[in-house]
Amino acid sequence: MLVLSRRVGESVVVGDEVTITVLEVRGDVVRVGIAAPRSVSVHRAELLAELATENQSSASPSEDAVASLTQALRERR
Repeated sequence: MLVLSRRVGESVVVGDEVTITVLEVRGDVVRVGIAAPRSVSVHRAELLAELATENQSSASPSEDAVASLTQALRERR
């Protein structure tokens, strides 16, 4: 991981097309602006983690659903 110090108004360039600029610093909060082409996805890491967790739980049936289906299939025999 590259760690840099930047002041308000200073930027970091990633590759040839992405520029990250420090807009404001208030205590522990830093506001940044990201200029990137529309073809580059920019997401907050915590939202991606939450989405991955939700997708995993949605794709996995609950134990109750599996038990109910198993019971229904046994009754059909």
